[in-house]
Amino acid sequence: MERQKLPVGIDSFEKLRQENFYYVDKTGLIADLLNNWAEVNLFTRPRRFGKTLNMSMLKSFFEIGTDKTLFDGLAISKETALCEAYMGKFPVVFVSLKDVDGLTFEDARNHLVEIIGNEAERFSFLLDSDKLSSNEKEKYRALLKLENGQYAMETSVLTGSLRMLCLLLNRYYEQNVVLLIDEYDVPLDKAFQHGYYREMVALIRSLFGQALKTNDFLQFAVLTGCLRVSKESIFTGLNNFKVLSITDSRYDEQFGFTDAEAKQLLADYGLSSHESEMKEWYDGYHFGNVDVYCPWDVINHVDRLVSDPNAEPQDYWINTSGNALVKRFVDKADKTTQGEIERLIAGEAIEKAVRLDLTYEEIDNSIDNLWSVLFTTGYLTQAGRVERGVYKLLIPNREVREVFILQIQEWFKETVVRDTKPMQAFCQAFLDGNAEEIQKRLNIILSKMISILDTKAKDDQKENFYHGLLLGLLRSEPNWLILSNVESGEGFCDIMIEPEDPDAGMVIEVKYSPTLAGLDTACAAAMAQIKEKHYDERLRNEGRENITAFGIAFWKKRCRVVFERMEGERVRTSTIASAFL
Repeated sequence: MERQKLPVGIDSFEKLRQENFYYVDKTGLIADLLNNWAEVNLFTRPRRFGKTLNMSMLKSFFEIGTDKTLFDGLAISKETALCEAYMGKFPVVFVSLKDVDGLTFEDARNHLVEIIGNEAERFSFLLDSDKLSSNEKEKYRALLKLENGQYAMETSVLTGSLRMLCLLLNRYYEQNVVLLIDEYDVPLDKAFQHGYYREMVALIRSLFGQALKTNDFLQFAVLTGCLRVSKESIFTGLNNFKVLSITDSRYDEQFGFTDAEAKQLLADYGLSSHESEMKEWYDGYHFGNVDVYCPWDVINHVDRLVSDPNAEPQDYWINTSGNALVKRFVDKADKTTQGEIERLIAGEAIEKAVRLDLTYEEIDNSIDNLWSVLFTTGYLTQAGRVERGVYKLLIPNREVREVFILQIQEWFKETVVRDTKPMQAFCQAFLDGNAEEIQKRLNIILSKMISILDTKAKDDQKENFYHGLLLGLLRSEPNWLILSNVESGEGFCDIMIEPEDPDAGMVIEVKYSPTLAGLDTACAAAMAQIKEKHYDERLRNEGRENITAFGIAFWKKRCRVVFERMEGERVRTSTIASAFL
């Protein structure tokens, strides 16, 4: 049997089913919606968890004239009574607001007008219907009004557009309308980023108020988004409103892939040997009572593995956004928060009170609000509820952990490495052979940084981290040639430096100590390795005779530094720093 195509980036249910793409059956959502009735349903889930595909599926199921064969063999087809009563029985209005963006409010408003205008255009048969009055047809024409080839609704027309479409379709079909609004919060997010938040809130509040609160022609509505925006912000007075967040056990299997679904997908493509790597990188999200994988990650990685079974996991989900939220969080972190970030990166859970209803204006009011947003947007997940509103939060998987590490590294460069005067003094201490000063400044730097070391990491991995840290600090001196893991003598020197002085050179060996008490021993081992392996040989072959050697050992946020001046085969001990801050 020929393998089905993998639906990378396909969010149209109709296309997916008609063109034989692989589909993980989420039609149980339809039965759940009908059996747990609410007039307005809001699903909040992180991006790339199948929200748009599920909304497309709902459209295909409910819309009059649908191709009912799309659902053959799927779970919902077994619900014969529901299918008989609801499949293909309703007019459907479906708008996705994910592209409502712009540097100005006017630009974003124009995008919104274009989206609603295009949806209105789908129902052009209304103009030929004798079921609509001339006034109603005129109101429909107002939705289609063009200026310079673009839709140009007046504000009063725009805010009433979704309700008006429901009214017109009700007149035509004599049936109430199913309203689907995908990514409802994107216009608010973009408005917040670009500085016109209040204008967009007013527009969306009016649009939704008419469509959801005062709409006698509405059968039911489904909205999706990442963030549950405070009811007081845009859902004022909406009493027919059911919010289904990532903490809700209802519908918990309908967004994302369960463990069984991910394993079946791998098995169907002969990739079951990759289960553990898939789980490590892309699993770990906890919605309601179910653990789920990010479907975007799984589909993309399976697609790569089909072509190359040796393909390494990549950051698929992360690369679909700029991750500005994590950057903002790390920038705002105080000492307490830095310690909590370190615990998260080490795989621990921390307890935090979580607010699920925020306005975008409140996000930056406190670090506590940022914790909540990181949770709702998928950068953190829950490992259980401690008490009402308080959850154990943790990083879900390796992919997201690497985002935190990347942003911490960027923060470190901006706040420490680019602090010019201290870094100049740090580099000068190497030229002077002042081990005590190097040690003092390194300890200060280490105390400021957010550790990204996993406590479970092997010692050599920890050593590599400190090697990279030191390398980054030394590269703040633009006039030095700095080489890493360079071949010299009988091995590879960790760090070799060629200063501006053509006679001078430096070799540095980095060690990690598993204990505080072992720092002295680690330093001695580093210096012995430099001499035994003749790491100064490359520098001497270049005519550099004034060569200094540094052994630097690290333990957590502490270090020790030793220094020796190397003169040919003779080695003279100059300074050994031993005091801690």
